[in-house]
Amino acid sequence: MTLNAIRPAEFPWFPYDGFTFCLGLSEDLGGGAGPGAANNTAAWTSGHTSAAFDAEVGKMTVSGTMERQARIAYEKVLTILAGAGLGPEDVTRVTENVTLSGLADYEAAASVRRELFGEHEPVVRTVVVERLVRRTAFLEVELHAVKGGGTELRVASEARDAGTWLASPVREGHDGTVYLPTIVPLDERGDVVSPGDFVGQYAYCLDRADALLRDTGLSLDHAVTTYDYSTPETRDECRRSHRVRKERLGGGGVYPGAGGILMSRLHAPGVLVAMDVTASRHPLEVVNPGWSRYDTLTYSPGVKAGRTLFMSGFAALDMETQEALHPDDIGAQAEATFGAILELLAHAGLGPADLLETVEYCVESAIPEYRAVAPVRERLLSPPWPASTGAICKALLRDEFLLEVFPMALYPAAGDGGAA
Repeated sequence: MTLNAIRPAEFPWFPYDGFTFCLGLSEDLGGGAGPGAANNTAAWTSGHTSAAFDAEVGKMTVSGTMERQARIAYEKVLTILAGAGLGPEDVTRVTENVTLSGLADYEAAASVRRELFGEHEPVVRTVVVERLVRRTAFLEVELHAVKGGGTELRVASEARDAGTWLASPVREGHDGTVYLPTIVPLDERGDVVSPGDFVGQYAYCLDRADALLRDTGLSLDHAVTTYDYSTPETRDECRRSHRVRKERLGGGGVYPGAGGILMSRLHAPGVLVAMDVTASRHPLEVVNPGWSRYDTLTYSPGVKAGRTLFMSGFAALDMETQEALHPDDIGAQAEATFGAILELLAHAGLGPADLLETVEYCVESAIPEYRAVAPVRERLLSPPWPASTGAICKALLRDEFLLEVFPMALYPAAGDGGAA
């Protein structure tokens, strides 16, 4: 088995056994002191808020200002990294899920991050979410890390230009993966590009991502995933992004994986779409069990790049009839969603133990039933359990969908009983 659950010697916030996710996963391929050895340890944490178990009330609680919550959340994820022998200087990518209620105070969280990381600047992705599972939580933090911090491909001062939400570099991390900061339709003055025009803003985000990648010697032809965040009001306009994607993506013969999530509002007034783009330096290969629906789409169900299997977002959809399955039953939708993910993994020669991470988006209206997802995960997934993050969205691209999952898997290293 390539992946191992990270089990810190001390983790005072809550007893972490018994869940269908781990605190984090690590991989240590050894390698001694020879060339490349500095990149042989990697880790991925689950998303963590400041939640801690309160013995007096007998449950997990969250309280405090954005600044306090950010300090606790970061202390938790950095404690997990320390359990894998890694520190802040090794972090390649930070994802911060910030709630609508916390967005006005987001600078307080950013200040904490800058203080903790000092001169080392990871890629920062900011996802505006409707809320988090713990209603009073403002922030959820998730980290990717590799020993040595990966390779900075674009210095922070040069990243402070149009189209990026926060000034952060572009970094190459584990297995040739290249992370971009969140792309938003804002120009160099901070003004919204193409006001009121979803398609124009979508095209701008892809063009900005391409410009960043070209500065690193890559392009959108190397993209492995494009995850979009928009609003319910633009849902019908999302279909028109097909032409924009067809013009700009798949030039190397492989469309990236994709996912679409809807929030009430995004990073700034007038922003209709935000985008997280990931690329790879490895050759890309489509992974498709034979689902014909993807023949006419501008995204792939899975993309293999090196040892990593990047995947599109999955919901409860019949792959042949395009019918949304099990309306109003999130447990049954979870069964269909994870069933499709496992079918793709099996086609790739992988299993549940190779699932590296899952990001789950539950629609706000289904929160009372969200607990039905955990038994499905327990039945279908397996130890060491994926690193997992959960957030609440306003809606998904189809009204019937209550849950969408963004998964990623890792092929075992050569000599570990699997594909290289």
